[in-house]
Amino acid sequence: MKLTRWTAMSLAATTLALAATGGSAAAQPTGVKKKGPPPLVAGAPAKAVQPFVWENATVYFVLTDRFNNAFTGNDLAYGRRNDAAPLRGFMGGDLAGLINKINDGYFDQLGVTAIWLTPPVEQIHAGTDEGTGKSYGFHGYWAKDFTTVDANLGTENDFRNLVEAAHAHGIRVILDVVMNHTGPVTPIDPVWPQDWVRTGPTCTYKDARTTIDCTLVDNLPDIRTDSNAEVELPPQLVEKWRREGRYTQQMQELDEFFAKTGYPRAPRYYLMKWHADWIRKFGVDGFRADTVKHVQPQVWKELRTVADAAYDDWKKANPDKKLGDKFYMTAEVYNYEIAHGQTHDLGGGTVANYYQQGFDSLINFGLVRDANQDYEALFSRYSKMLHGGALQGYSVLNYLDSHDFDPPFDAARKRPFESATKLLLAPGAAQIYYGDETARRLDAAGATGDAKLRSFMNWDELANNAQRDGYQVADVYAHWSKLGQFRRAHVAVGAGVHQQLQAKPYIFKRTYDQNGLRDKVVVALDLPTDKASVIKVYGVFANGEKVRDYYSGKTAVVRGGSVNFGTRNPIVLIGQE
Repeated sequence: MKLTRWTAMSLAATTLALAATGGSAAAQPTGVKKKGPPPLVAGAPAKAVQPFVWENATVYFVLTDRFNNAFTGNDLAYGRRNDAAPLRGFMGGDLAGLINKINDGYFDQLGVTAIWLTPPVEQIHAGTDEGTGKSYGFHGYWAKDFTTVDANLGTENDFRNLVEAAHAHGIRVILDVVMNHTGPVTPIDPVWPQDWVRTGPTCTYKDARTTIDCTLVDNLPDIRTDSNAEVELPPQLVEKWRREGRYTQQMQELDEFFAKTGYPRAPRYYLMKWHADWIRKFGVDGFRADTVKHVQPQVWKELRTVADAAYDDWKKANPDKKLGDKFYMTAEVYNYEIAHGQTHDLGGGTVANYYQQGFDSLINFGLVRDANQDYEALFSRYSKMLHGGALQGYSVLNYLDSHDFDPPFDAARKRPFESATKLLLAPGAAQIYYGDETARRLDAAGATGDAKLRSFMNWDELANNAQRDGYQVADVYAHWSKLGQFRRAHVAVGAGVHQQLQAKPYIFKRTYDQNGLRDKVVVALDLPTDKASVIKVYGVFANGEKVRDYYSGKTAVVRGGSVNFGTRNPIVLIGQE
């Protein structure tokens, strides 16, 4: 899709100001605050009364260590060193840096309604060679202690402030949780006892057994989530908690949990309690479950029960802070596609239905390829699956790139405008991977494998409005923001029923009518840019009704079944305020 330079350059100017903002930290962990220009734009919290449904969520997925560094004093905690292979070590991003961007209004500008952050739990302290050079647990998936915040990211108080800052802006928080494995074993990070984990065989992914009862890769101990045998705490955790002065409290909480639930003290129930604590203590709104198909399906339903109970406890204790009444869970079932409907083939004749195991949605790996289709083929197929099809009553979380799926849709960022249009207008919830909106490259030189996808956020390119392959980075952000604002204002965009109204220029409508909430929008794409377009609305909006184009910000009145905003943009996003 060819785009001209925007007439509304004020948004691009705001973008540059936000990119340059260092902000003031809401939390005050130990460290030295990085110097930078003072805040230029203060982001206003989103309206609390704005309609929200998870089926239309715009989820921003952030690797905390790679996003924004507020303090340098915690860049290398626990004696970690700056000796990793390219893009495989900690780079300094922290919770305070993420808080700054929330408070500066960065996510408000982008229309984000939920932030999914990688696990903040304490990671193994040492680096380890996983076959691609020395690596550290900057990504959050190599847990050493599930009960505390990793010092590289900040403190428990930082995490509390993060959730409260997000909620103040009407943004929900999704926590990444791992039930499948601990971190790798190193000379200073010993393996957990054998009644807790298995250390072999390595998975071969031929059937359910060789996908679940095994280790994902070498030296990644697999938690025995299949076991009902009662186990004692790993001695290294006992020693650690005693050293930190937390042992008595942790044991008291565990005793209360097992007494209340009646669960045996088996490995998976310890983990469920530890994960649920992030809900009960801080008010986390949802879980993104990692490596779902590598855990027995029924375990996730048990986790959902524990999570729901924790969310109820938090709501009762914080009635004025809640953003919603329902806890949310989405699943990473690797290679699941919307075309699979409710089932996923594990091989060997075993098919699993994860929607029936407590999940509201599954991450849709299919859009990475489906985005090569034309708009109508893509949108109509997704809508039919979600409305009247196999996924009626459920949803998917669409994405075009992530931290560990290679190749992404557009690694070299040649098509950032098309990427935004197809992702943010596709039926279903949408996941923005950090830097999608700023054309952060996904083919970092010098890195190998998934590390290529995990470069630090390109704030400098946004602040300097870098020129790239015929476009400017601030213009990319402006495009993503306009689409995101449209999604946030209208639940029909992602959650509504799709219908094509006109083939050329392409015009469609989305309508939503559930639980007393009604919404409707009309979208026109691939419009000519040499003249103002008159858009037929096909009775979706009646003559005399005032409507807004969320792309240009202009309003107009429907006359003769059409509307003319007087703009020459290739896209028009129509809805009522």
